Amino acid sequence: MLAAIPALSACAKKEEAQRSSYNISVSYQADGTLSGREEFTFYNSLENELSELKFNLYGNAFREGASYKPVSDSFKARAYYAGVSYGKMEISSVENCASWSVGGEDENVLTVTLNEAVYPGESVQVNVDFLLTLAKINHRTGITKNTVNLGNFYPVLCAYTQAGFVECPYYTCGDPFVSECADYSVTLTVPETFFAAASGREESSSVADGKRKTQYVLTNARDFAIVLSENFKVKSNTVNGVEVKYYCVGEDNAEAGLKAASESIEYMSRTFGDYIYPTYSVVETGFCYGGMEYPGLSMIAEGQETDDTVYTVVHETAHQWWYAMVGSDQLTCGWQDEGLAEYSTLMFFENNPGYGYTRTAMVDSATRSYRAFFSVYNQLNGSVDTTMTRNLGAFSGEFEYTNIAYNKSLIMFDILRKSVGDNNFTNCLKNYYNTYCGKIAPAEGLISSFTPCGKDLEEMFSSFIEGKILI
Repeated sequence: MLAAIPALSACAKKEEAQRSSYNISVSYQADGTLSGREEFTFYNSLENELSELKFNLYGNAFREGASYKPVSDSFKARAYYAGVSYGKMEISSVENCASWSVGGEDENVLTVTLNEAVYPGESVQVNVDFLLTLAKINHRTGITKNTVNLGNFYPVLCAYTQAGFVECPYYTCGDPFVSECADYSVTLTVPETFFAAASGREESSSVADGKRKTQYVLTNARDFAIVLSENFKVKSNTVNGVEVKYYCVGEDNAEAGLKAASESIEYMSRTFGDYIYPTYSVVETGFCYGGMEYPGLSMIAEGQETDDTVYTVVHETAHQWWYAMVGSDQLTCGWQDEGLAEYSTLMFFENNPGYGYTRTAMVDSATRSYRAFFSVYNQLNGSVDTTMTRNLGAFSGEFEYTNIAYNKSLIMFDILRKSVGDNNFTNCLKNYYNTYCGKIAPAEGLISSFTPCGKDLEEMFSSFIEGKILI
């Protein structure tokens, strides 16, 4: 008989660690540009000194001539609603440094050489002035018909590993982001006709000379995102002290979306661990995919059927745990956060049967889709790569990525749950959350969270991840 695995205490109760911080001031102009200044304070929590810092410039993926396109050909028409459009991110100056340059594989990395090395336990501040020109595109960063999406709108410090800084090319499959948590203070200035949904808690707001100026604060977060609109309607609720807001232009799905967001926040807080942010904003916006997660904010594609909106809301809310609070290497282990988010969605619907989804139906649907993918690729290529841990650039397209990162992962976690039992499964996820909240969890960390339930589980994980198992 398997021993019961006790759950550890919640992550939010741990003593706060010292972190890097972003003090960002940005101004959105009617011409579709965002001018900004980022005062970034790097706190060296590593064991070695650093003489340079590197920042991902995700906005440059939208420029004309980019080697890595922001969308694949299959999503191009859905994304570019007014014809192909371009944007870019320009760095005008960097202060408090010896030198700086923009490079990387695709002009996607800002390298800042420091005046002197910063040692473990020390801090250094650099100030970056930038201009983001927005494309007209239904995507994370861009101008849509009804909104302005400001995801990844500022220079983001590259995560640091033993191999050095992680530079993130903008692959069309998955989410090409790896970021450490930091503290944010963001001051946003917009024309007074615009209103914003944002990742952080609103600290102050004022209107003068035709401009609306708002300050937001968010701590222990690996991203900060904003969505603007002149036509937002807002519905709100409070769940366990968390202010949940649903932003939309058309109200068809507002009540259902707010209900799903509120109930999934409550369920996942109770099941996995405390939601650590003071607010959660769910925003219907122009988006070429179903949805996109950021800490404290989820983008949901507008115009979906109500059932699709509800499913997307729950999935993106699950990412508040498995991406926002517990990070992972999304460049090479997309299954880690997507699989857990998808399985957490299953668990929510299983425990809220009124929505009409069942565990059996969801597992069967994933299995049918995965087997269809396997059959098609085997017929076309004579073999199928079913390994799960691989660079996003190694996937042939969204069809392959979805079946590996979402469907195969869901099947794996369901088999795992049957192996260890419901209580152990939930407690292992609680312990995983508690151990890695505010950190980037390696795949081995997720696996080790379950191995107390049995030594053979490590072999089970490897059989899935290495593509040895036949489903």
